[in-house]
Amino acid sequence: MFLFGLQAKAHDGREDELIFVGNDWSEDHHDVAILDEAGRPLVAHRRLPEGLAGVAALHQLIAEHADDPAAVVIGIETDRGLWVMSLVAAGYQVYAINPLSVSRYRERHSVSGAKSDPGDCHVLADLVRTDRHAHRPIAGDSPEAEAVKVLARAHQRLIWDRQRQMNRLRSILREFFPGALEALGTELAGPDALGLLARAPTPGAAAGLSKSAIAAALRKGGRQRNVEAKAAQLQEILRRPRLDTPEALAAAYGAQVASAVAVIGEMTRQIASLETSLAESFESHPDAEILRSLPGLGTVLGARVLGELGDDPNRYADARARKNYAGTSPVTKASGKKRTVLARFVRNRHLADACYRWAFCATNSSPGARAFYDEHRAKGDTHDQSLRVLSNRLVGILDGCLRSRSLYDEGKAWGHRITSPGAKAAA
Repeated sequence: MFLFGLQAKAHDGREDELIFVGNDWSEDHHDVAILDEAGRPLVAHRRLPEGLAGVAALHQLIAEHADDPAAVVIGIETDRGLWVMSLVAAGYQVYAINPLSVSRYRERHSVSGAKSDPGDCHVLADLVRTDRHAHRPIAGDSPEAEAVKVLARAHQRLIWDRQRQMNRLRSILREFFPGALEALGTELAGPDALGLLARAPTPGAAAGLSKSAIAAALRKGGRQRNVEAKAAQLQEILRRPRLDTPEALAAAYGAQVASAVAVIGEMTRQIASLETSLAESFESHPDAEILRSLPGLGTVLGARVLGELGDDPNRYADARARKNYAGTSPVTKASGKKRTVLARFVRNRHLADACYRWAFCATNSSPGARAFYDEHRAKGDTHDQSLRVLSNRLVGILDGCLRSRSLYDEGKAWGHRITSPGAKAAA
């Protein structure tokens, strides 16, 4: 009810003309400028508060210059939040402009380096007036897809945060307790290893543990096989003579280790909780069956791909556009006789990470994907290069499945790459 009633405003006999709104946002206010099609300021600058009052004021301001919401083009440097949702719901054409693009556009018209909020909202309005064809309007994804995206990103970011905590823990142990790294090695991130460190966070405490105490810590952490043999091995390593730190310093480091282990443990529990919510949200989406039919896509990776690509059927003009957004298609740089093909640097890192892992998993479940990967490895491509090319191909296959509303078929996806011996001879 708070949106507005532009349609209720009486027409004065003139044709609807586009107006262009620049919206420079911050945490507690929004700076707005409005231009006409010739670039003349209809509203030079207006500062509006965040929230319902600000949205209502913006609608009223726009209604003074436009009769039809579709004739309003808005440029803003974000695609998320209640403010943006209200603009989309009002029927405006909303473009989320990358801040880097805004900075480059500002430099086109001024070399002084001056920057201000009123100036930025004018830059955004002029950018969508002249160059909106080069930018993407905010997609009309369903609330279900947006919910999957929110959960998938939260799950992925928490995993990344946990890995950062693990790296910090490893760095701490390297400084004062290298024996723990030698004993636990690549298993440091495992719950049994963390359980052992929680019980004995210092070299002295670890050296004093009996085999039964170590075995109990391993079992509490979840280890079920070869517990006694592993306990004996750990005890032998932890009791080896080595350089030691003063007792007071070791106690300080030990407190830091215990804190890091507790944080990592809680992160692990929250990741599991988010994964449950993510699975429920993903499975309820109508595209879930199609995504899960593709090789390498399970619940978690499928949810990440769905959330980042969205479900707006008109969002991508073709498979190439979907690949470009996914960041899997290469970038060509050519000048004169020099031509290089590079991986995209500017891309959605959440989607890029999901597509890379998707390609890796697909090599183990799809003969066609494996053959495609091996073919590029044989050409001299590195492991990462081959996976990027494969992920680009898989995104194209997904685009075809979504457009035809059909499940993945191994023969259709890769059959055209298989040439029979007879066909080779004829060629």
